[in-house]
Amino acid sequence: MTAAVNALFQPFQLGSLQLPTRVVMAPMTRSFSPNGVPTADVVEYYRRRAASGVGLIITEGTTVGHKASNGYPQVPRFYGEAPLAGWKAVVEAVHAEGGKIVPQLWHVGNVRHKGTEPEPEVPGYGPMEKLKDGQVVVHGMTKQDIQEVIAAFAQAAKDAQAIGMDGVEIHGAHGYLVDQFFWEGSNQRTDEYGGSLANRSRFAIELIEAVRAAVGPNFPIIFRFSQWKQQDYTARLVTTPEALGEFLEPLSAAGVDIFHCSTRRFWEPEFEGSELNLAGWTRQLTGKPTITVGSVGLDGEFLQFMVKTDKVAQPANIEGLLERLNKQEFDLVAVGRALICDPDWALKVKEGRMQEILPFSREALKTLA
Repeated sequence: MTAAVNALFQPFQLGSLQLPTRVVMAPMTRSFSPNGVPTADVVEYYRRRAASGVGLIITEGTTVGHKASNGYPQVPRFYGEAPLAGWKAVVEAVHAEGGKIVPQLWHVGNVRHKGTEPEPEVPGYGPMEKLKDGQVVVHGMTKQDIQEVIAAFAQAAKDAQAIGMDGVEIHGAHGYLVDQFFWEGSNQRTDEYGGSLANRSRFAIELIEAVRAAVGPNFPIIFRFSQWKQQDYTARLVTTPEALGEFLEPLSAAGVDIFHCSTRRFWEPEFEGSELNLAGWTRQLTGKPTITVGSVGLDGEFLQFMVKTDKVAQPANIEGLLERLNKQEFDLVAVGRALICDPDWALKVKEGRMQEILPFSREALKTLA
């Protein structure tokens, strides 16, 4: 193993969280959990990655206990006896392999459509009401709704702690509910949850504070955020390092331990005049550890694969990534699709068997291998 590659396989410690390697499995929706319950196949899927050198697994998005939290079929839930028992089996399997695991707690917000399980009659919930042909397709959230969603996240975090998870990740990215409050494109509220970015961040801050209160001071909270949105890939919450610092500081103070900085391509600089990516800037501005993510290990970025395509993403060299990790630009590296198609990705990188890494195509999404 070269000195550069070695950086990826150093342990990482933050308080009670001790990771055997710097490789993180990125959260990726897989939709193999009928009635919201992770199956034996889901247990095995995560176990295999933990057994092959992934230090921290962040699960696929798993919905909190609110009637409008889900937007997709067969997505796992993080509430109710059967789903939590399913997740407990996942935790035990991952721990048996020496890995660590956190659930990604998720509310899809206004992208939910009527007809979606588990309560088909419930519309999307978001910062603003949306009508279509006189029908409410998105329910504009009241302050009571906001408190109920916050309580659902806090309860999910408490349940994660109770079943042995090693922390939680709050999904605040990609144009889902928390991000819908951040983004002025989806939040034109005139109360204290709208207006300036500081006000638009209030929902997230209160949510993080509630999660922290629920789990106590020593249970790790990861917060995932992004500039880009599924509604607009070019969207930006902030355009300068100063503004990014102002945005992150209250989130950090509310209780975030690690920031997961979602970009489409990790190698792209975030702001002009510096090579630093979003994770690099976030680490510098907050002093908190960061996870970088965005097409790690593949030559095609993931949005090309959101539509039906015959494209194949070939394994890409990771020298630039390792150089940045060695310079401590960020602390942890999240790998997404490369780990879907090849559960042994980390092991092959560690052993210098890059030529054996499997390419990624949409075919890989059809099974839980």
